[in-house]
Parts: sequence; C-alpha cells; structure tokens
Amino acid sequence: MNKVADRPQILLADDNDAVRASLSDVLKVNGFHVTTAASVGQALHLIDTEHFDVLLSDLHMPGAGDGFTVVSAMRHTNPSAVTLMFTGYPALTEAMDAILSQADQILVKPMAIPLLIDTIRESLMKAGRRVPSNTERVATILERKMSTTIADWLVRVEAESEIMALPLTSEQRTCYLSKLLLELVHRLRVPRALGTKQVSRAAVEHGRIRHSQGYSLSMIIEESRILQVSIFDTLNKNLTSVDFSLLLGDVMTIADECDSQLKQAVVSFSAMAAGSSN
Repeated sequence: MNKVADRPQILLADDNDAVRASLSDVLKVNGFHVTTAASVGQALHLIDTEHFDVLLSDLHMPGAGDGFTVVSAMRHTNPSAVTLMFTGYPALTEAMDAILSQADQILVKPMAIPLLIDTIRESLMKAGRRVPSNTERVATILERKMSTTIADWLVRVEAESEIMALPLTSEQRTCYLSKLLLELVHRLRVPRALGTKQVSRAAVEHGRIRHSQGYSLSMIIEESRILQVSIFDTLNKNLTSVDFSLLLGDVMTIADECDSQLKQAVVSFSAMAAGSSN
C-alpha cells in the first residue's frame, strides 16, 4: 500500500521560508502529505501538474498575482479541493464576501496548530457539500451593469463645474458612452496585446461631438478619467461575482483601452479644431 497516496495531499503556498518550513513539518507529523510553493508561479505550476485535496495559501504573496490568483486557479482546475487562505490582517470585513467567493475559509495568522489541523480535517469532510461559486468575467459584469456605470459617470461629471458650465442635456453628455463601453467589453472578450493600435470609431466620434459642443481638451481628459473611476467602481461593487483568476489581466486591458480611446478622441478633436481655424 502506498502510504503517501492514502494521506490527504496539501499544497502550501507561502513566500515566508520560516512559515513554510515549520508549517510543512507540523502538517506532515499530523498525517498530511505536503508540497510547498514559495511563489505564485510555483503554486500555479503545481496546480496544473499535480492533484491536491487541500490548498493552504497566504493571501498576500509577492510577484505576479497573489493568493486570489492561486485560489482561483485551484477552483478552476480542481473544484473539489478545499481552499484555505491565510492573512495577517484580521480587519477584512469589507472584503470578506469577495474573498469567501473564492476561498472556503479565511484563517488569521498566527493560528493555533490544533485548531488549524481540526479546520483542515473538518473542511475535507464538508468538501463534497460545497455550493459552487457563481463567478463572472469582467466583460460580463461591465456589459450587465452598463447603465449603472453611465449613471455613476454622470453623477461624477455633474460635480465638475468646468464641464457643467456647458449647457447640455444628460443625453447629450452621455450619448457616446455606451459605444465606448461596448468597444471595451469587446476588447476584454477578444483580447489583443497591450499597446496594439486599433481604430476606435466611438472615440473618433466622441472627439468630433465634443468639439461641436464646445468642449476643451482638458474637459475631455477629465471625462475620460471619470469614466475609468466609474468602471472600477462598478467592479468594486460586484467583487463577489468577479473571476479573480483573470482580474489582473482584465484591469490592465481596461486601462490600455481607455487610454487608447482617449488618445483617439483627442486626435479627432484636434483635427476638428484645426479645420475650423482654417
């Protein structure tokens, strides 16, 4: 009989060498087979190549990604595995729902060893009864919450005296936003390399419209900044639905696309300004 195979397989991911070594020894003494990872990259490789019954991961890890990324990878690769996260920060009430949408339980460091062992064993017994989490891609959330994002954007714009000095209706202010957001959603679903040049028809149209409405370049830039704030506020309010395994890449894509749209709007605006001065 293979005694190692009979023991629950634990992946321990923690960048602290001392914690990793001591906790690994304690878990082995208590009947678990332990594989360790010192980084997110190591943990993701192990998740892709080996089977584990339990993931014990530090929430805050250096390098690309963090504990969320590790837990999400385990959720996708092995949904039946128990996922437990460590944190040294007990004051996480505002983020707890988002964290628990990915992990089974949050463990606060330092934790008494007997309690940790009991927690792992109890979680293994309950693993088969877990209700799957309903996660969504960022693109899906932004598409579903588009009207909410636009409404939030308008509220923020209405607090800007320079922009509100122009007597426009709400419809005139927001007329292009849905097109820009739809282009962003498409970019998230059909990704391309960051910095890739691609024409944004909505941004070009936006620049022309804003010129005809009497906007200045500074006002266009400020509106773009507010749009990014509103987009990220929408995501923040829907953290319990976010697929954290893809979040970092999606956030980078959002920033890249918004900057690209702003540049094209400015170029279009400047071309209209130059044409009218001739």
